[in-house]
Amino acid sequence: MPANGGVRRPGAPRRRGGSVPSAARAGVAAALALALLAGCAVGPDYAPPETRVPDRWHHELVRGLSEGRADMRTWWLLLDDPALDRLIETATRGNLDIRRAVSRLLEARARVGLAAGEELPAVDAQGEVERGRLSQGVQDELGSSRARTSTLYQLGLDASWELDLWGRIGRNVESAGAALQATVEDYRDVLVSLYAEVATTYVEIRTLQARIDAAQGNVDTQGQTLRLVSDRRRAELASDVEIAQAQLNLSTTEALIPQLRIQLQQAIHRLSVLLGQPPTALYGALEQRPVPQPPAQVAIGLPADLLRQRPDIRSAERRLAAQTAQIGVATADLYPRFTLSGFLAFQKYGVSSFFNGDNIGYGLGPTVIWNVFDGGRIRSNIAVQDAQTEQALFLYEQTVLSALRETQDALVGYVQESERRDILRRSVRAANDAVRLVTSLYVSGLTDFQNVQDQQRSKFQQDDAFAQSQGQVIQNLIGLYRALGGGWSPPPDAPVTPSNTTGAPRKTTAEGASRSAARGS
Repeated sequence: MPANGGVRRPGAPRRRGGSVPSAARAGVAAALALALLAGCAVGPDYAPPETRVPDRWHHELVRGLSEGRADMRTWWLLLDDPALDRLIETATRGNLDIRRAVSRLLEARARVGLAAGEELPAVDAQGEVERGRLSQGVQDELGSSRARTSTLYQLGLDASWELDLWGRIGRNVESAGAALQATVEDYRDVLVSLYAEVATTYVEIRTLQARIDAAQGNVDTQGQTLRLVSDRRRAELASDVEIAQAQLNLSTTEALIPQLRIQLQQAIHRLSVLLGQPPTALYGALEQRPVPQPPAQVAIGLPADLLRQRPDIRSAERRLAAQTAQIGVATADLYPRFTLSGFLAFQKYGVSSFFNGDNIGYGLGPTVIWNVFDGGRIRSNIAVQDAQTEQALFLYEQTVLSALRETQDALVGYVQESERRDILRRSVRAANDAVRLVTSLYVSGLTDFQNVQDQQRSKFQQDDAFAQSQGQVIQNLIGLYRALGGGWSPPPDAPVTPSNTTGAPRKTTAEGASRSAARGS
């Protein structure tokens, strides 16, 4: 290609139509021979890290749970709540975080195309018209055969093709492809988080409705007690103190209901936004329903399933692969860069018979650029990529450990809260019996009102705690499915781990492979 980046300038040697001279043929042959060497990629070949996880969950964590394979894709169906199913569908269509994730996916796919485009030749069409006037001295030397003032017309193609001898472009494509795969996993992670958040907020709403219902039931009971005490006071069987105590109990319980309604409305607002709708969109759409109940059997799989199921682990592994390829991209700069370039154009002074074959000019040949001195920038960049790859490896390992911790925390929370709920259920039954018996004793004059007040207060606390625990059990179950990566399913033939090979990226390969060939640079 001419030095000016366009077709060849007037006055430069030009090739005419006809056979290609032997020198040009030799240049083309040399370039093609260099092209045959392409594929010798420098830098480390990626090997997924070896990941060690426990063979089984600790037996204390899985009491009452099954380690059989679970259907993680649509785990919310196990709660058997049609309203929740509809909310999940609406969130999938309208949530803005999902839309952003899809947009990032399209961006990553375009970046793969951007990197892959370097593997192909670049061809530009160019046209030029230039009016020029020669000096008198040059005109005298050229003689009368050349007009002093003339117009040059040029129209043709410029082409260039970098021969990827050392794999710089290939490694860049490899890195972009792995980054695209990581973005796909990020999209799946958004799904996992969204479904869990929608379900958690929905259960919170049902829990608050249950707590309000329990509080209202206690208000009714305590209101009846206040009327009973008032009647006894008029019969001079009770004191003003007892009336004040009954009113205190009732007012304390009534005061909690507005607070619970505030929390309920705020939860509805959050759920509406998760669906991609205005905060008030669900007003009136969530009629009172009981808190969903957990399935009779909960399957959680094995610890090794996390490596296949959790999108954040899969994403971290793919980003490690993408960063490893960048070592090769940086290492390739130690080697000479070969480019095959040329042009083909019609060139003529004047426009008459412009497209005649005799007016064709061309040029073809390889170009080599090899850095001689850069103050150590290339090797420093290799060291930077090396260190960033090591950081990506540590991040992957930390992600695996965090996933194990989150899952085990969720297992503990679900199992223990289930036990607490069962205990509270018995406590509620006992509290109801206690209130009934102590009220009967009070009416019979066998006990004072303080015992009635204490038992009613205790009953309200147990009712509220039980309602909260019912919701917390389901929320902990949702947290467990989230920790397990529920909300999508890998292909049936996907390996249990991100890859069935072991070993970490060999970070010294790039330096060692290039030392002998590039020592002079």
